[in-house]
Amino acid sequence: MTDLFTNAHRYGDLDAWRREAVELHTSGPIHRIEQPGYQPFWAVIGHDAVLDIERRPDEFTNGPIPILGSDEQLSIRAGGGAEIRTLIHMDEPDHGKYRKLTNDWFKPASIRRLTDRLDELSRQAVDRLEALGGEADFYKDIAIAYPLQVILSILGLPEADYPRMIKLTQELFGAEDPDLRREVLSSEEMVQVVMDFYQYFTDLTGDRQAHPTDDLATLIANGVIDDAPMPDLEKMGYYVIIATAGHDTTAAAMAGGLRALAENPEQLRLLQSDPDLLSNAVDEMIRWTAPVRHFMRTAQVDAEIAGVNIAKGDWLYLSYLAGNLDPAVFDNPLRFDVTRHNADRHIAFGYGIHFCLGAQLARVELRSLFGQLVPRLQSLELAGEPQTAKTTFVGGHKSVPIRYTLTA
Repeated sequence: MTDLFTNAHRYGDLDAWRREAVELHTSGPIHRIEQPGYQPFWAVIGHDAVLDIERRPDEFTNGPIPILGSDEQLSIRAGGGAEIRTLIHMDEPDHGKYRKLTNDWFKPASIRRLTDRLDELSRQAVDRLEALGGEADFYKDIAIAYPLQVILSILGLPEADYPRMIKLTQELFGAEDPDLRREVLSSEEMVQVVMDFYQYFTDLTGDRQAHPTDDLATLIANGVIDDAPMPDLEKMGYYVIIATAGHDTTAAAMAGGLRALAENPEQLRLLQSDPDLLSNAVDEMIRWTAPVRHFMRTAQVDAEIAGVNIAKGDWLYLSYLAGNLDPAVFDNPLRFDVTRHNADRHIAFGYGIHFCLGAQLARVELRSLFGQLVPRLQSLELAGEPQTAKTTFVGGHKSVPIRYTLTA
């Protein structure tokens, strides 16, 4: 069976990956995958089939293992002692309790308070492109820094810590990519990346407990669940998922979106001629990039999905990237189209109780950046071959070289 979902190197050519995923749709929304070195699982690629599973969290749980791993990787994790728990590891009732703790920080009213800061960062990004003189690597020069500055300012972390956070994030999500991972002697040493996060945020917790402020880090450091202080591993989980997923996924959407505009100049011209298309264009960028490539679910009951019998205990791979390419929902899914009438039906943020906490923030960041940049782009083209991360979980571009001119 196809190694489309298990082989990290296949994601190094996203165009080829997308074409094969669309072809796979012709033979059904669910496929049994049996790859050497992996537990058998169902690859759920149908848009509506993914939604059906997401609507039934009691029947299809995130636990015990929410992310695909090889037998070797799962063995290492199992032998590594207690694991950090994030929201993606949790089912009810824990998930609801922990999500509620920070939910208000990511509601539209809270996001609106960031508008001035986002517009300032967007202007700075365009100024940086201007200073670079017509050639840049959009991912490295713009996309990494922008959302990281946003999320770390929400957490209340100093700018001096940005480089460390970028490095740790890339190592965490890019463990399968030779350009991003650490130089390590064995798989076990990858655990050190998580330990580095643990040490950083342990120090941060101590500081915010002794000197509370009005930032998100203080809320987490002093968080209370069921009338008791939040356990340390859950605190670490909160920090890790906000500090990493809060910027890495948005950076991926920004870089992939810009590449799509460079490769489809008629779409850039459409967007320039009709600025009201911006919100729709952002949703199309998110559909196109789907930075969170999958989550796993475990069936707690015998069930049926899209006419396929699923047995209790079966493992299911929810492919958000493939679901966003479902021809039954999206006409000509391999076309990047800023006027797509149902671009907002993408499932890149998941659905149901696990819908991405930062979805609204990500959209507003993209609108702000492209709202400032698109009107200034007199010309835009690729200046080399873009590179995408070879990783099966969260990823996008690691290089988008561009050549451009900006209007005054």
